[in-house]
Amino acid sequence: MTSKSPLLQVDNLSVSFRMEDETVQAVKGISFHLEKGKTLALVGESGSGKSVSSSSIMGLLPPNAIVEPASSVRFGQQQLLNMSEKALRSVRGNRIAMIFQEPMTSLNPYIPVGEQVAEAVVCHRKVTRKAAMEETLALFHKVKLPEPEKRLRHYPHEFSGGQLQRIMIAMALANKPDILIADEPTTALDVTVQAEVLDLLKAIQDEMGMAILFITHDLGVVRHFADDVAVMRLGEIVETGSVEDIFTYPSHSYTKMLLDAEPKRHDKSLESTSPYVLEAEDIHVKYVLKTNWLGMETEYLEAVKGISLAIRPGQTVGIVGESGSGKSTLGRALMQLLPSSGNIKFEGQSFYTMTARQRYDLKRNMQMVFQDPYGSLSPRMTIGEIITEPLTVFSELTKQERMQRARKALEEVRLEPGCINRYPHEFSGGQRQRIAIARALILEPKFILLDEPTSALDRSVQQTVLELLKDIQQRHNIAYLFISHDLSVIRAISDEVIVMQKGEVVERGTAEQIFEAPQQAYTRRLIDACMLVDEVA
Repeated sequence: MTSKSPLLQVDNLSVSFRMEDETVQAVKGISFHLEKGKTLALVGESGSGKSVSSSSIMGLLPPNAIVEPASSVRFGQQQLLNMSEKALRSVRGNRIAMIFQEPMTSLNPYIPVGEQVAEAVVCHRKVTRKAAMEETLALFHKVKLPEPEKRLRHYPHEFSGGQLQRIMIAMALANKPDILIADEPTTALDVTVQAEVLDLLKAIQDEMGMAILFITHDLGVVRHFADDVAVMRLGEIVETGSVEDIFTYPSHSYTKMLLDAEPKRHDKSLESTSPYVLEAEDIHVKYVLKTNWLGMETEYLEAVKGISLAIRPGQTVGIVGESGSGKSTLGRALMQLLPSSGNIKFEGQSFYTMTARQRYDLKRNMQMVFQDPYGSLSPRMTIGEIITEPLTVFSELTKQERMQRARKALEEVRLEPGCINRYPHEFSGGQRQRIAIARALILEPKFILLDEPTSALDRSVQQTVLELLKDIQQRHNIAYLFISHDLSVIRAISDEVIVMQKGEVVERGTAEQIFEAPQQAYTRRLIDACMLVDEVA
Protein backbone atom coordinates (compact mmCIF):
# COMPACT_ATOMS: atom_id res chain seq x y z
CA MET A 1 0.00 0.00 0.00
CA THR A 2 2.80 2.42 -0.83
CA SER A 3 2.87 5.10 -3.50
CA LYS A 4 5.09 8.10 -4.29
CA SER A 5 2.15 10.29 -5.22
CA PRO A 6 -1.19 8.99 -3.94
CA LEU A 7 -4.34 10.51 -5.40
CA LEU A 8 -5.87 10.90 -1.92
CA GLN A 9 -3.85 11.19 1.28
CA VAL A 10 -5.60 11.17 4.67
CA ASP A 11 -3.35 11.89 7.68
CA ASN A 12 -4.20 11.95 11.37
CA LEU A 13 -7.92 12.57 10.73
CA SER A 14 -9.84 13.09 13.98
CA VAL A 15 -13.53 13.97 14.12
CA SER A 16 -15.71 14.59 17.18
CA PHE A 17 -19.37 15.50 17.61
CA ARG A 18 -20.57 18.09 20.08
CA MET A 19 -23.61 16.70 21.92
CA GLU A 20 -25.84 18.38 24.52
CA ASP A 21 -23.81 17.26 27.53
CA GLU A 22 -20.64 15.74 26.07
CA THR A 23 -18.30 15.53 23.09
CA VAL A 24 -18.06 12.14 21.37
CA GLN A 25 -14.95 11.27 19.35
CA ALA A 26 -15.99 9.26 16.29
CA VAL A 27 -12.70 9.13 14.34
CA LYS A 28 -9.38 9.00 16.17
CA GLY A 29 -6.31 10.00 14.17
CA ILE A 30 -6.66 7.68 11.18
CA SER A 31 -4.35 7.71 8.14
CA PHE A 32 -4.63 6.00 4.75
CA HIS A 33 -4.03 6.75 1.08
CA LEU A 34 -5.67 5.88 -2.23
CA GLU A 35 -3.86 5.39 -5.52
CA LYS A 36 -5.10 6.04 -9.05
CA GLY A 37 -6.96 3.05 -10.51
CA LYS A 38 -6.95 1.15 -7.20
CA THR A 39 -9.73 0.16 -4.78
CA LEU A 40 -9.27 0.62 -1.05
CA ALA A 41 -11.88 -1.00 1.18
CA LEU A 42 -12.61 0.69 4.51
CA VAL A 43 -14.09 -2.15 6.59
CA GLY A 44 -15.74 -2.26 10.00
CA GLU A 45 -18.97 -2.66 11.88
CA SER A 46 -21.62 0.03 12.34
CA GLY A 47 -20.26 2.77 14.57
CA SER A 48 -16.62 2.14 13.61
CA GLY A 49 -16.31 5.56 11.94
CA LYS A 50 -16.19 4.51 8.27
CA SER A 51 -18.98 6.77 7.00
CA VAL A 52 -17.83 9.72 9.15
CA SER A 53 -14.41 9.41 7.52
CA SER A 54 -15.89 9.50 4.01
CA SER A 55 -18.16 12.42 4.92
CA SER A 56 -15.09 14.31 6.14
CA ILE A 57 -13.42 13.87 2.75
CA MET A 58 -16.53 15.19 0.97
CA GLY A 59 -17.12 18.06 3.40
CA LEU A 60 -20.53 16.66 4.32
CA LEU A 61 -20.24 16.59 8.11
CA PRO A 62 -23.12 18.06 10.17
CA PRO A 63 -22.77 21.43 11.94
CA ASN A 64 -21.98 19.85 15.34
CA ALA A 65 -18.91 18.04 13.93
CA ILE A 66 -15.44 19.13 15.05
CA VAL A 67 -12.44 18.27 12.83
CA GLU A 68 -9.22 18.51 14.83
CA PRO A 69 -6.69 21.09 13.48
CA ALA A 70 -3.95 18.47 13.01
CA SER A 71 -6.15 16.55 10.55
CA SER A 72 -5.21 16.53 6.87
CA VAL A 73 -7.07 15.35 3.75
CA ARG A 74 -5.14 16.07 0.56
CA PHE A 75 -6.52 15.49 -2.92
CA GLY A 76 -3.46 15.80 -5.12
CA GLN A 77 -1.99 19.14 -4.01
CA GLN A 78 -5.28 20.47 -2.58
CA GLN A 79 -6.01 20.50 1.16
CA LEU A 80 -9.74 19.70 1.26
CA LEU A 81 -10.27 20.52 4.94
CA ASN A 82 -9.25 24.17 4.43
CA MET A 83 -11.37 24.78 1.33
CA SER A 84 -14.25 27.21 1.25
CA GLU A 85 -17.68 25.74 0.54
CA LYS A 86 -17.64 27.30 -2.94
CA ALA A 87 -14.25 25.78 -3.79
CA LEU A 88 -15.29 22.44 -2.33
CA ARG A 89 -18.39 22.34 -4.55
CA SER A 90 -16.12 22.43 -7.60
CA VAL A 91 -14.45 19.23 -6.34
CA ARG A 92 -17.47 17.48 -4.88
CA GLY A 93 -19.42 15.64 -7.57
CA ASN A 94 -16.86 16.66 -10.18
CA ARG A 95 -13.42 15.33 -9.20
CA ILE A 96 -14.65 13.24 -6.24
CA ALA A 97 -18.09 11.61 -6.46
CA MET A 98 -20.05 9.54 -3.97
CA ILE A 99 -22.80 6.92 -4.01
CA PHE A 100 -24.74 5.96 -0.90
CA GLN A 101 -26.25 2.83 0.61
CA GLU A 102 -29.90 3.75 0.11
CA PRO A 103 -30.47 5.34 -3.31
CA MET A 104 -34.18 6.05 -2.70
CA THR A 105 -33.32 8.54 0.04
CA SER A 106 -30.63 10.14 -2.15
CA LEU A 107 -32.93 10.92 -5.09
CA ASN A 108 -35.67 13.56 -5.23
CA PRO A 109 -39.01 11.69 -5.50
CA TYR A 110 -40.63 14.60 -7.38
CA ILE A 111 -38.13 14.89 -10.26
CA PRO A 112 -37.59 12.35 -13.11
CA VAL A 113 -34.30 10.49 -12.74
CA GLY A 114 -32.99 11.69 -16.11
CA GLU A 115 -33.31 15.33 -15.04
CA GLN A 116 -31.57 14.62 -11.74
CA VAL A 117 -28.55 13.07 -13.46
CA ALA A 118 -28.49 15.86 -16.08
CA GLU A 119 -28.44 18.42 -13.26
CA ALA A 120 -25.13 16.95 -12.05
CA VAL A 121 -23.69 17.60 -15.53
CA VAL A 122 -25.06 21.17 -15.82
CA CYS A 123 -23.82 22.12 -12.34
CA HIS A 124 -20.19 21.40 -13.17
CA ARG A 125 -19.89 22.03 -16.91
CA LYS A 126 -21.11 24.70 -19.30
CA VAL A 127 -23.42 22.54 -21.40
CA THR A 128 -27.02 22.97 -22.51
CA ARG A 129 -29.84 21.04 -20.89
CA LYS A 130 -30.32 19.11 -24.14
CA ALA A 131 -26.65 18.09 -24.26
CA ALA A 132 -26.80 17.09 -20.58
CA MET A 133 -29.83 14.86 -21.27
CA GLU A 134 -27.96 13.24 -24.17
CA GLU A 135 -25.03 12.54 -21.86
CA THR A 136 -27.44 11.14 -19.28
CA LEU A 137 -28.88 8.75 -21.85
CA ALA A 138 -25.36 7.59 -22.74
CA LEU A 139 -24.62 7.06 -19.03
CA PHE A 140 -27.82 5.01 -18.61
CA HIS A 141 -26.62 2.82 -21.47
CA LYS A 142 -23.17 2.53 -19.82
CA VAL A 143 -24.65 1.34 -16.50
CA LYS A 144 -26.97 -1.03 -18.41
CA LEU A 145 -30.26 0.41 -17.21
CA PRO A 146 -33.10 -1.42 -19.02
CA GLU A 147 -34.88 0.62 -21.72
CA PRO A 148 -32.97 3.85 -20.97
CA GLU A 149 -34.76 5.96 -23.62
CA LYS A 150 -38.13 5.27 -22.00
CA ARG A 151 -36.94 5.53 -18.43
CA LEU A 152 -35.35 8.97 -18.58
CA ARG A 153 -38.72 10.47 -17.65
CA HIS A 154 -39.59 7.96 -14.94
CA TYR A 155 -39.57 8.79 -11.22
CA PRO A 156 -37.48 7.02 -8.53
CA HIS A 157 -40.40 4.98 -7.16
CA GLU A 158 -40.80 3.31 -10.57
CA PHE A 159 -37.44 1.49 -10.29
CA SER A 160 -36.16 -1.50 -8.33
CA GLY A 161 -33.36 -1.14 -5.76
CA GLY A 162 -30.73 -2.42 -8.18
CA GLN A 163 -31.90 -0.09 -10.95
CA LEU A 164 -31.84 2.90 -8.56
CA GLN A 165 -28.28 2.07 -7.60
CA ARG A 166 -27.34 2.01 -11.31
CA ILE A 167 -28.87 5.48 -11.65
CA MET A 168 -26.81 6.69 -8.69
CA ILE A 169 -23.68 5.24 -10.29
CA ALA A 170 -24.55 7.07 -13.54
CA MET A 171 -24.92 10.34 -11.58
CA ALA A 172 -21.58 9.77 -9.85
CA LEU A 173 -19.86 9.08 -13.19
CA ALA A 174 -21.44 12.06 -14.97
CA ASN A 175 -18.34 14.22 -14.69
CA LYS A 176 -15.74 11.43 -14.97
CA PRO A 177 -14.41 11.75 -11.39
CA ASP A 178 -10.92 10.80 -10.32
CA ILE A 179 -12.24 9.21 -7.13
CA LEU A 180 -15.50 7.39 -6.44
CA ILE A 181 -16.52 6.93 -2.79
CA ALA A 182 -18.99 4.04 -2.51
CA ASP A 183 -20.60 3.97 0.96
CA GLU A 184 -22.24 0.53 1.46
CA PRO A 185 -23.59 0.60 -2.13
CA THR A 186 -24.72 -3.05 -2.22
CA THR A 187 -25.83 -3.83 1.35
CA ALA A 188 -29.57 -3.58 0.65
CA LEU A 189 -29.43 -5.48 -2.66
CA ASP A 190 -30.08 -9.12 -3.54
CA VAL A 191 -26.99 -11.24 -4.05
CA THR A 192 -27.43 -11.44 -7.83
CA VAL A 193 -28.03 -7.68 -8.15
CA GLN A 194 -25.12 -7.07 -5.79
CA ALA A 195 -22.83 -9.09 -8.04
CA GLU A 196 -24.06 -7.21 -11.12
CA VAL A 197 -23.46 -3.80 -9.48
CA LEU A 198 -19.95 -4.79 -8.35
CA ASP A 199 -19.09 -6.12 -11.80
CA LEU A 200 -20.38 -2.89 -13.31
CA LEU A 201 -18.25 -0.74 -10.96
CA LYS A 202 -15.18 -2.83 -11.71
CA ALA A 203 -15.70 -2.59 -15.49
CA ILE A 204 -16.19 1.19 -15.35
CA GLN A 205 -13.14 1.56 -13.11
CA ASP A 206 -11.01 -0.36 -15.62
CA GLU A 207 -12.36 1.81 -18.45
CA MET A 208 -11.99 5.20 -16.71
CA GLY A 209 -9.00 4.49 -14.46
CA MET A 210 -10.65 6.04 -11.41
CA ALA A 211 -9.82 5.16 -7.80
CA ILE A 212 -12.53 3.75 -5.53
CA LEU A 213 -12.86 4.11 -1.76
CA PHE A 214 -15.24 1.27 -0.93
CA ILE A 215 -16.93 1.40 2.48
CA THR A 216 -18.56 -1.79 3.72
CA HIS A 217 -19.02 -4.21 6.59
CA ASP A 218 -19.15 -7.23 4.25
CA LEU A 219 -15.74 -8.89 3.97
CA GLY A 220 -17.08 -11.32 1.36
CA VAL A 221 -17.57 -8.39 -1.02
CA VAL A 222 -14.17 -6.94 -0.15
CA ARG A 223 -12.34 -10.14 -1.05
CA HIS A 224 -13.69 -10.11 -4.59
CA PHE A 225 -13.60 -6.36 -5.25
CA ALA A 226 -10.81 -4.50 -3.43
CA ASP A 227 -7.04 -4.27 -3.84
CA ASP A 228 -6.22 -3.08 -0.32
CA VAL A 229 -8.05 -3.10 3.02
CA ALA A 230 -8.10 -0.82 6.07
CA VAL A 231 -9.97 -2.31 9.05
CA MET A 232 -11.66 0.18 11.40
CA ARG A 233 -12.86 -0.34 14.95
CA LEU A 234 -14.20 2.28 17.36
CA GLY A 235 -12.84 5.16 15.25
CA GLU A 236 -9.36 3.72 14.73
CA ILE A 237 -7.68 1.80 11.93
CA VAL A 238 -6.46 -1.40 13.58
CA GLU A 239 -4.98 -3.13 10.52
CA THR A 240 -4.11 -2.39 6.89
CA GLY A 241 -2.75 -4.48 4.05
CA SER A 242 -3.44 -6.03 0.70
CA VAL A 243 -6.57 -8.16 0.34
CA GLU A 244 -4.41 -11.28 0.09
CA ASP A 245 -2.49 -10.45 3.29
CA ILE A 246 -5.56 -9.48 5.31
CA PHE A 247 -7.52 -12.60 4.36
CA THR A 248 -4.59 -15.02 4.56
CA TYR A 249 -2.59 -13.63 7.48
CA PRO A 250 -4.81 -11.34 9.62
CA SER A 251 -2.86 -10.09 12.64
CA HIS A 252 -5.40 -8.17 14.72
CA SER A 253 -7.95 -10.05 16.82
CA TYR A 254 -10.77 -7.81 15.56
CA THR A 255 -9.94 -8.63 11.92
CA LYS A 256 -9.92 -12.33 12.80
CA MET A 257 -13.32 -11.93 14.46
CA LEU A 258 -14.77 -10.24 11.36
CA LEU A 259 -13.40 -12.98 9.12
CA ASP A 260 -14.89 -15.62 11.42
CA ALA A 261 -18.29 -13.92 11.59
CA GLU A 262 -19.84 -15.92 8.74
CA PRO A 263 -23.07 -17.50 10.04
CA LYS A 264 -22.40 -21.07 11.16
CA ARG A 265 -24.69 -24.04 10.83
CA HIS A 266 -25.53 -26.33 13.77
CA ASP A 267 -27.47 -29.44 12.81
CA LYS A 268 -30.29 -30.48 15.12
CA SER A 269 -32.54 -33.50 15.46
CA LEU A 270 -36.24 -33.04 14.75
CA GLU A 271 -39.18 -35.23 15.64
CA SER A 272 -40.40 -36.13 12.14
CA THR A 273 -43.71 -37.56 13.38
CA SER A 274 -44.85 -34.53 15.36
CA PRO A 275 -47.96 -32.83 13.89
CA TYR A 276 -47.51 -29.75 11.74
CA VAL A 277 -47.92 -26.34 13.31
CA LEU A 278 -48.62 -24.59 10.01
CA GLU A 279 -49.69 -26.06 6.66
CA ALA A 280 -50.31 -24.17 3.44
CA GLU A 281 -51.77 -25.77 0.32
CA ASP A 282 -51.84 -24.24 -3.17
CA ILE A 283 -51.52 -20.61 -2.06
CA HIS A 284 -52.18 -17.97 -4.73
CA VAL A 285 -51.88 -14.20 -4.32
CA LYS A 286 -52.67 -11.75 -7.10
CA TYR A 287 -52.78 -7.98 -7.38
CA VAL A 288 -55.37 -6.33 -9.58
CA LEU A 289 -53.73 -3.86 -11.98
CA LYS A 290 -56.72 -2.76 -14.06
CA THR A 291 -60.51 -3.03 -13.94
CA ASN A 292 -63.20 -2.15 -16.47
CA TRP A 293 -66.09 0.25 -15.91
CA LEU A 294 -68.05 -2.56 -14.21
CA GLY A 295 -65.27 -3.10 -11.68
CA MET A 296 -64.28 -6.44 -13.17
CA GLU A 297 -60.61 -7.44 -13.33
CA THR A 298 -59.05 -6.97 -16.77
CA GLU A 299 -55.37 -7.19 -15.79
CA TYR A 300 -53.64 -8.63 -12.73
CA LEU A 301 -50.24 -9.70 -11.46
CA GLU A 302 -49.97 -13.14 -9.87
CA ALA A 303 -47.31 -12.71 -7.19
CA VAL A 304 -47.61 -16.18 -5.64
CA LYS A 305 -48.52 -19.13 -7.84
CA GLY A 306 -49.78 -22.22 -6.04
CA ILE A 307 -47.18 -22.72 -3.30
CA SER A 308 -47.50 -25.36 -0.57
CA LEU A 309 -45.42 -25.84 2.58
CA ALA A 310 -45.63 -27.35 6.07
CA ILE A 311 -43.68 -26.61 9.27
CA ARG A 312 -43.34 -28.75 12.42
CA PRO A 313 -42.58 -27.53 15.98
CA GLY A 314 -38.90 -26.61 16.35
CA GLN A 315 -38.35 -26.61 12.57
CA THR A 316 -37.08 -23.74 10.42
CA VAL A 317 -38.16 -23.49 6.80
CA GLY A 318 -36.10 -20.96 4.87
CA ILE A 319 -37.41 -19.17 1.79
CA VAL A 320 -34.83 -17.58 -0.49
CA GLY A 321 -35.10 -15.63 -3.72
CA GLU A 322 -34.47 -12.26 -5.31
CA SER A 323 -36.61 -9.17 -4.76
CA GLY A 324 -39.89 -9.67 -6.59
CA SER A 325 -39.78 -13.46 -6.23
CA GLY A 326 -42.88 -13.38 -4.01
CA LYS A 327 -41.32 -14.63 -0.78
CA SER A 328 -42.48 -11.73 1.43
CA THR A 329 -45.90 -11.75 -0.25
CA LEU A 330 -46.26 -15.45 0.60
CA GLY A 331 -45.28 -14.76 4.21
CA ARG A 332 -47.85 -11.99 4.56
CA ALA A 333 -50.53 -14.23 3.03
CA LEU A 334 -49.75 -16.91 5.62
CA MET A 335 -50.09 -14.29 8.36
CA GLN A 336 -53.48 -13.21 6.93
CA LEU A 337 -52.13 -9.77 6.12
CA LEU A 338 -53.00 -10.20 2.43
CA PRO A 339 -56.01 -11.83 0.74
CA SER A 340 -55.13 -15.18 -0.83
CA SER A 341 -56.68 -18.35 -2.20
CA GLY A 342 -55.80 -21.91 -1.21
CA ASN A 343 -55.96 -23.49 2.23
CA ILE A 344 -53.99 -22.53 5.36
CA LYS A 345 -54.16 -24.68 8.51
CA PHE A 346 -52.85 -23.99 11.98
CA GLU A 347 -52.50 -27.09 14.16
CA GLY A 348 -54.74 -28.95 11.79
CA GLN A 349 -57.61 -26.46 11.66
CA SER A 350 -58.28 -24.47 8.48
CA PHE A 351 -58.35 -20.69 8.75
CA TYR A 352 -61.44 -20.69 6.57
CA THR A 353 -63.52 -22.84 8.95
CA MET A 354 -62.57 -20.81 12.02
CA THR A 355 -64.91 -18.31 13.58
CA ALA A 356 -63.86 -14.67 13.74
CA ARG A 357 -63.10 -15.12 17.45
CA GLN A 358 -60.90 -18.16 16.78
CA ARG A 359 -58.94 -16.28 14.12
CA TYR A 360 -58.50 -13.37 16.53
CA ASP A 361 -57.22 -15.67 19.31
CA LEU A 362 -54.89 -17.37 16.81
CA LYS A 363 -52.88 -14.15 16.43
CA ARG A 364 -51.23 -14.68 19.80
CA ASN A 365 -49.72 -17.94 18.48
CA MET A 366 -48.52 -16.43 15.18
CA GLN A 367 -46.05 -13.57 15.46
CA MET A 368 -43.83 -11.69 13.00
CA VAL A 369 -40.40 -10.00 13.05
CA PHE A 370 -39.73 -7.47 10.29
CA GLN A 371 -36.62 -6.49 8.31
CA ASP A 372 -36.31 -2.94 9.62
CA PRO A 373 -36.68 -2.88 13.42
CA TYR A 374 -36.46 0.91 13.56
CA GLY A 375 -39.42 1.23 11.20
CA SER A 376 -41.49 -1.34 13.12
CA LEU A 377 -40.88 0.15 16.61
CA SER A 378 -42.80 3.28 17.56
CA PRO A 379 -40.33 6.12 18.31
CA ARG A 380 -42.81 7.62 20.82
CA MET A 381 -43.08 4.51 23.00
CA THR A 382 -40.57 3.17 25.51
CA ILE A 383 -39.17 -0.31 25.05
CA GLY A 384 -41.33 -1.55 27.90
CA GLU A 385 -44.48 -0.16 26.28
CA ILE A 386 -43.55 -1.64 22.89
CA ILE A 387 -42.87 -5.12 24.24
CA THR A 388 -45.96 -5.24 26.47
CA GLU A 389 -48.39 -3.85 23.88
CA PRO A 390 -49.50 -7.36 22.77
CA LEU A 391 -50.25 -8.23 26.41
CA THR A 392 -52.68 -5.31 26.67
CA VAL A 393 -54.66 -6.92 23.83
CA PHE A 394 -54.44 -10.62 24.70
CA SER A 395 -54.23 -10.69 28.50
CA GLU A 396 -55.76 -9.12 31.60
CA LEU A 397 -52.47 -8.64 33.44
CA THR A 398 -51.86 -5.53 35.50
CA LYS A 399 -49.28 -2.99 34.33
CA GLN A 400 -46.83 -4.24 36.95
CA GLU A 401 -47.27 -7.84 35.79
CA ARG A 402 -46.85 -6.81 32.15
CA MET A 403 -43.61 -4.97 32.92
CA GLN A 404 -42.31 -8.00 34.79
CA ARG A 405 -42.99 -10.13 31.70
CA ALA A 406 -41.20 -7.49 29.57
CA ARG A 407 -38.10 -7.66 31.78
CA LYS A 408 -38.10 -11.44 31.46
CA ALA A 409 -38.40 -11.14 27.65
CA LEU A 410 -35.48 -8.68 27.57
CA GLU A 411 -33.35 -11.10 29.58
CA GLU A 412 -34.28 -13.85 27.13
CA VAL A 413 -32.91 -11.82 24.19
CA ARG A 414 -29.86 -10.89 26.30
CA LEU A 415 -30.63 -7.24 26.90
CA GLU A 416 -30.45 -5.52 30.27
CA PRO A 417 -33.92 -5.33 31.92
CA GLY A 418 -32.93 -1.88 33.16
CA CYS A 419 -33.27 -0.44 29.64
CA ILE A 420 -37.04 -0.91 29.76
CA ASN A 421 -37.72 2.85 29.95
CA ARG A 422 -35.46 3.85 27.08
CA TYR A 423 -36.59 4.64 23.51
CA PRO A 424 -35.73 2.86 20.21
CA HIS A 425 -33.37 5.58 18.96
CA GLU A 426 -31.11 4.91 21.95
CA PHE A 427 -30.22 1.42 20.68
CA SER A 428 -28.08 0.01 17.88
CA GLY A 429 -29.58 -1.89 14.93
CA GLY A 430 -28.78 -5.27 16.47
CA GLN A 431 -30.27 -4.26 19.83
CA ARG A 432 -33.44 -2.97 18.13
CA GLN A 433 -33.83 -6.30 16.36
CA ARG A 434 -33.55 -8.07 19.72
CA ILE A 435 -36.31 -5.81 21.04
CA ALA A 436 -38.49 -6.77 18.06
CA ILE A 437 -37.83 -10.45 18.84
CA ALA A 438 -38.72 -9.87 22.51
CA ARG A 439 -42.02 -8.33 21.41
CA ALA A 440 -42.75 -11.39 19.26
CA LEU A 441 -41.90 -13.74 22.18
CA ILE A 442 -43.96 -12.01 24.87
CA LEU A 443 -47.12 -14.01 24.00
CA GLU A 444 -45.20 -17.32 23.87
CA PRO A 445 -46.18 -18.07 20.23
CA LYS A 446 -45.92 -21.43 18.47
CA PHE A 447 -44.95 -19.90 15.09
CA ILE A 448 -42.85 -16.86 14.12
CA LEU A 449 -42.43 -15.43 10.62
CA LEU A 450 -39.01 -13.76 10.28
CA ASP A 451 -38.94 -11.52 7.20
CA GLU A 452 -35.33 -10.50 6.40
CA PRO A 453 -34.58 -9.94 10.13
CA THR A 454 -30.78 -9.75 9.68
CA SER A 455 -30.28 -8.17 6.25
CA ALA A 456 -29.51 -4.69 7.58
CA LEU A 457 -27.09 -5.91 10.28
CA ASP A 458 -23.31 -6.26 10.37
CA ARG A 459 -22.01 -9.82 9.95
CA SER A 460 -20.93 -10.17 13.58
CA VAL A 461 -24.27 -8.78 14.86
CA GLN A 462 -26.05 -10.98 12.32
CA GLN A 463 -24.34 -14.04 13.72
CA THR A 464 -25.29 -13.06 17.28
CA VAL A 465 -28.96 -12.62 16.33
CA LEU A 466 -29.02 -15.97 14.50
CA GLU A 467 -27.49 -17.77 17.49
CA LEU A 468 -30.08 -16.10 19.71
CA LEU A 469 -32.94 -17.23 17.44
CA LYS A 470 -31.63 -20.80 17.43
CA ASP A 471 -31.33 -20.82 21.22
CA ILE A 472 -34.87 -19.46 21.68
CA GLN A 473 -36.25 -22.00 19.21
CA GLN A 474 -34.59 -24.88 21.01
CA ARG A 475 -35.88 -23.77 24.44
CA HIS A 476 -39.47 -23.11 23.32
CA ASN A 477 -39.84 -25.50 20.36
CA ILE A 478 -41.09 -22.67 18.10
CA ALA A 479 -41.60 -23.14 14.35
CA TYR A 480 -39.87 -20.52 12.16
CA LEU A 481 -40.52 -19.43 8.60
CA PHE A 482 -37.33 -17.50 7.73
CA ILE A 483 -37.37 -15.28 4.62
CA SER A 484 -34.09 -13.91 3.26
CA HIS A 485 -32.11 -13.17 0.09
CA ASP A 486 -28.86 -13.99 1.93
CA LEU A 487 -27.98 -17.62 1.22
CA SER A 488 -25.32 -17.81 3.94
CA VAL A 489 -27.96 -16.90 6.54
CA ILE A 490 -30.50 -19.34 5.08
CA ARG A 491 -27.89 -22.10 5.10
CA ALA A 492 -26.98 -21.42 8.73
CA ILE A 493 -30.49 -21.50 10.19
CA SER A 494 -32.76 -23.60 7.93
CA ASP A 495 -33.69 -27.28 8.12
CA GLU A 496 -35.60 -27.12 4.83
CA VAL A 497 -35.03 -24.57 2.05
CA ILE A 498 -37.50 -23.35 -0.57
CA VAL A 499 -36.08 -21.42 -3.53
CA MET A 500 -38.55 -19.01 -5.17
CA GLN A 501 -38.50 -17.20 -8.51
CA LYS A 502 -41.33 -15.13 -10.00
CA GLY A 503 -43.91 -16.45 -7.55
CA GLU A 504 -43.07 -20.13 -8.02
CA VAL A 505 -41.00 -22.77 -6.23
CA VAL A 506 -38.07 -23.72 -8.46
CA GLU A 507 -36.38 -26.04 -5.97
CA ARG A 508 -36.82 -27.34 -2.44
CA GLY A 509 -34.96 -29.72 -0.16
CA THR A 510 -32.84 -29.91 2.96
CA ALA A 511 -30.18 -27.24 3.44
CA GLU A 512 -27.53 -29.83 2.65
CA GLN A 513 -29.23 -30.83 -0.61
CA ILE A 514 -29.76 -27.27 -1.80
CA PHE A 515 -26.25 -26.01 -1.04
CA GLU A 516 -24.17 -29.07 -1.82
CA ALA A 517 -26.06 -30.41 -4.81
CA PRO A 518 -28.35 -27.75 -6.32
CA GLN A 519 -30.38 -29.12 -9.22
CA GLN A 520 -31.70 -25.96 -10.87
CA ALA A 521 -29.70 -23.34 -12.79
CA TYR A 522 -31.41 -20.50 -10.88
CA THR A 523 -30.34 -21.96 -7.53
CA ARG A 524 -26.77 -22.36 -8.78
CA ARG A 525 -26.80 -18.75 -9.99
CA LEU A 526 -27.91 -17.52 -6.56
CA ILE A 527 -25.16 -19.53 -4.87
CA ASP A 528 -22.54 -18.27 -7.33
CA ALA A 529 -23.66 -14.68 -6.82
CA CYS A 530 -23.42 -15.12 -3.06
CA MET A 531 -19.73 -15.98 -3.59
CA LEU A 532 -20.21 -19.35 -1.93
CA VAL A 533 -19.46 -21.36 -5.05
CA ASP A 534 -16.03 -22.49 -3.88
CA GLU A 535 -17.45 -23.56 -0.55
CA VAL A 536 -20.34 -25.59 -1.94
CA ALA A 537 -18.62 -27.03 -5.03
